Amino acid sequence: MMRKNIKISALLVLLFLASSCSDFVDINDDPNNPTQPTLSLLLPSTQISLASYFNSVNGGGSAVMQHFASGTLNRWNQTGTSFSTAWSGFYTATIPDLETVIREGTAQQAWGYVAIAKLQKAYLYSIMVDLWGDVPYSQAVSENANPVLDKGVDIYTNLFALIDEALVDMDKNFTIAAGADIFYQGSKVSWQRMANSLKLKLFNQIRLSDRQKAEAGIKALISSGVLIVDNAQDFAFQYGTNVTPNARHPWYVSWYGAGRGGYVSMPLVNNLKDSDDPRLRYYVFRQNSNVGLANSMNGEGYYGREPGDGAASPADANTRALIGIYPAGGLYDNGTIRTLTAANVYLNNTGAVSTSTSNSFKIPLSTSGDGTGAGILPLITNAMVKFIRAEAALNLGTGEDAAQLLADAVAAHLNSVSTLAGKNKGTTLPAATITGFANKIKTQFAAANDAGKMELLMTQKWIALFGNGVESYNDFRRTGLPKLGDLVSPLDVFPMRFYYSETELTSNETLINDREAIQRAQQTTPVFWDK
Repeated sequence: MMRKNIKISALLVLLFLASSCSDFVDINDDPNNPTQPTLSLLLPSTQISLASYFNSVNGGGSAVMQHFASGTLNRWNQTGTSFSTAWSGFYTATIPDLETVIREGTAQQAWGYVAIAKLQKAYLYSIMVDLWGDVPYSQAVSENANPVLDKGVDIYTNLFALIDEALVDMDKNFTIAAGADIFYQGSKVSWQRMANSLKLKLFNQIRLSDRQKAEAGIKALISSGVLIVDNAQDFAFQYGTNVTPNARHPWYVSWYGAGRGGYVSMPLVNNLKDSDDPRLRYYVFRQNSNVGLANSMNGEGYYGREPGDGAASPADANTRALIGIYPAGGLYDNGTIRTLTAANVYLNNTGAVSTSTSNSFKIPLSTSGDGTGAGILPLITNAMVKFIRAEAALNLGTGEDAAQLLADAVAAHLNSVSTLAGKNKGTTLPAATITGFANKIKTQFAAANDAGKMELLMTQKWIALFGNGVESYNDFRRTGLPKLGDLVSPLDVFPMRFYYSETELTSNETLINDREAIQRAQQTTPVFWDK
C-alpha cells in the first residue's frame, strides 16, 4: 500500500474546517456554512487528532518500559497532569468527532465513513481502557456533565460488538474518497484486515482473564485469513517533512531540537549490542563516537542513562545520543563501533566510517538526506500481529508454528526499519542480514525451554515495539516480560495504570469526593485483564 506523504498545511486546514463540525448550526442554509458536517473533511481530522494525542501517552509508556531513560514515568512517578493533554484531547476532540461521523454518516448512509469511525473508536477506547482501566464510555458524549466511569471489562465487551458492527457496515456500501483516509486511502480490504487484527489484539489481551473466549476468538480469526499479513497493510500513521508548519514526527522535533528530548535507554542499547542486533544503528544516533556515560570522553558514543536516573543534566546537548532514523525519521548511525569483533555478524562495521558518524549535523538539519522527521507511528503492524499469533500458539494451543511466527515477526520488523530508512535516504538492511538474523532468533527459540521461549518472544517484541511504548506497557503487565533493568532511584512503585487527568477528578461530581483514593489506586490496581 502506498503511504500518503502528509502535508501539514493541508492537515491544519482540515482541522480548522472539521474540528467543530458536531456543532455546526446555521438556520440560513448558507452554502459557506453547511448545516451538515463534511465527512470527507471530518474523518481525517479524527485520524490526525488520534495520532496527536496518542503521542502524549506513548511517551509515558516508552519511559516506563525503558525505551527511553527520561521522563517522570522512567522513575515510576506520575501526577494528575501527566496525561491531562491526552485525556482532554480524546474526550473533547477525537471522540466527539468520531461520534459525529458515526451519527451523520448513518443518516447519510455513508457506511464506509461510519465503519472507519467505529473502528477508530474501538481502537481508541481499547487503548484508554488498557491505560486507565475504568473510563467514561456510555455517557462520554452526552448532556451529562458528570459521566460515570464504566468498567473496563464491560467496555471491552462493547468494543468487540462495535468492531463486528463496523465489519457489517463495510458490506453495505463502502465508498471513501482516498484523500479522506490518511491511514488506508479508502481501501476496504485494508480496513477489514485492521478490524480483525484489532480483535486479535484484544482477544490476546484478555487471554488471562477469559481464556476460553480468547482461544476461540483467536482461532476463528486465524482461520479467516483476513488479518494484517504484510507490512504494506500496517495500521500506522505516516508523518511528513514540512518544517513550518511542523508535520514531522514528534520525537524528531523533540530530540533534534535544542532540548534534545531526553536520554536513550542503556538497557535497550546494551540488549541490541549484546544480541548482535543490526537495529542499533537505526534506533540510536551517536553525536560523538567517544563520549560515554556521565558525558565522559571515554566511551563509544552511546551516551544515554540507566533507568530511574534522576540526576540533573549537564551541558550535553551536543554529545548525548539521540533517537535515530527509526521510528522518528532521524539520522542513521554509520560510525565505527569500536568494541565489535569478528563474532558480530549482523551488527558490524562493514561500510562504517573510521572515526565517527558521517552524519554529523547542525541545527537546523538539511532536508537533502536522512534526518527529515518523516517517521511513523506504528499502531497495529504486521510484525505485531505475528508476535501475537506466536504468543497465542505458545499459550493457547492454536496449532500454529510459534517458532516460524517469531522469525517472521522479526523479519517483518527488520523490513519495516529498512523501508523507513530507504524512504529517508538512509542505509537499508541487506536481505541476507534480515533473513540471517530472523533465523538466528528462530534457532535460539527452538533450543529454549518453555519459559525461555516466552522470554525470547516477548523480548523481541519489546525491541520491535520501539516507537509504541503503549503496547509494550500492555505486554509487560500481562506477561511480566521482558526483564527490565533495576531503577537507579525510583520515586514510587511500578505504575499499574496511568493517572487520570486531575481536571476530570475535580470537575466530575461523581468522582470528586473520592479523587485522592481513586488516583492512588491507579498506581497500584491492575486493569481487568492483568491477572
